Amino acid sequence: MSVAGMARAVRESVSGLPREFWWLWTSTLVNRLGAFVSTFMAMYLTVERGYSAAYAGLVASLYGLGSIVAAIGAGVMADRLGRRPTLVVAQASTAVSVALLGFMEHPVAIAAVACLVGVASNASRPAVLAMMADLLPPEDRVRAFSLNYWALNLGFALSAAGAGFVAEYSYLAGFLGEAVLTMVCAVLVFVKIPETRPAAEGGVAGAGAAKGDPGGEPSVGLGTVLRDGRFMSVVGLSFLVSLVLQQGGVALPIVMGEEGFSSSDYGTVIALNGLLIVALQIPVTRFIQHREPRGPLVVSALLAGYGFGLTAFAGSSMALYAVAVLVWTLGEMINSPTEAGLVARLSPTRGRGRYQGMYTMAWGVAAMLAPLVSGTVIDRLGAGWLWALCAAIGSVAAVGFWVLLRRLPMDVVENQNNQNTVLVSQSPTTGGQKAEAQPA
Repeated sequence: MSVAGMARAVRESVSGLPREFWWLWTSTLVNRLGAFVSTFMAMYLTVERGYSAAYAGLVASLYGLGSIVAAIGAGVMADRLGRRPTLVVAQASTAVSVALLGFMEHPVAIAAVACLVGVASNASRPAVLAMMADLLPPEDRVRAFSLNYWALNLGFALSAAGAGFVAEYSYLAGFLGEAVLTMVCAVLVFVKIPETRPAAEGGVAGAGAAKGDPGGEPSVGLGTVLRDGRFMSVVGLSFLVSLVLQQGGVALPIVMGEEGFSSSDYGTVIALNGLLIVALQIPVTRFIQHREPRGPLVVSALLAGYGFGLTAFAGSSMALYAVAVLVWTLGEMINSPTEAGLVARLSPTRGRGRYQGMYTMAWGVAAMLAPLVSGTVIDRLGAGWLWALCAAIGSVAAVGFWVLLRRLPMDVVENQNNQNTVLVSQSPTTGGQKAEAQPA
């Protein structure tokens, strides 16, 4: 593709999205620029503080447990209180807890505050995803979720490079720097992004039914989410794919170390993941954005599973490790925005926070269980069995998506034709409200 063609592709990928989305996108980018804790927590605990690897693993697990709690709680808050207040509270709480973590000395205090950081820092995700679903029509959601995913990885890539230099100077400066940037995000959301929560039955935001929907939508609780068989099946399949993708940061460094590679060798290989996402996410988005989700999700599950399966043949070859990373990274790039768009399509309008929270929780559970699964398989059976298991799990997920989503287009279109929503926008300066018609 020529330079002019690439420029045109970028313009088409980013054009036509509302201003509120871009403020939300900016807050995501700024927030990830300060991702110091998630990147350097293990090194901080073992190198700076002198704790054991086992203790560092315990703290990481508590951080993951916090993210699971946050996924459900924040999803409920986003539906009940609104997306904007949930996002502001989550980011302000993250700023305070991250700063506090930098001053903790006692191991129990460090573990407890790390769990709080896990809760606060992950509480924003259901609200962000629900807000994007509120703001955008179905045909633009995959593109928007993909751009948000691109911002996450761009911010992380830049922060990982800069934070390494900060850590050499002072870990405390890294904690405080993340706290400041996260608080900037909270202020940005409060000032620039209006409330997008659809009208709720019985309140100011929905005194009666929405226009064009005389009966209104029934209330949505966590029980509603759990009884939604098709959606919960998607959550289960998402968990399987996530369990595979987690191995890039869990099993891959262990196996490369056993093969005699250095930490810098692993860093070089895994850096390809971020570089590929930054370079290719927009072209990949153009390929998948107008396709029904079944095909992309099947392909992404196979790429993820067999990408890690290829690692079994890498041995002492850096080039083969790089090829494996390329394959499963393509699967990751296709999977993340497509799944987020599918969850938005399956979610009842007034239950988007809860549905996105349950979806987010699947990734949190996978992140917590992945080290356990990979460590057990490697110790008892060997790395080759782990990579074969990844390929098998990817195949199971691909078949699951193929079978589950066969009737999705007809079902979803029919559901969307029967839904009209009223978005309630809260002015951040005047506190006034206005209702706008918005398709689900």
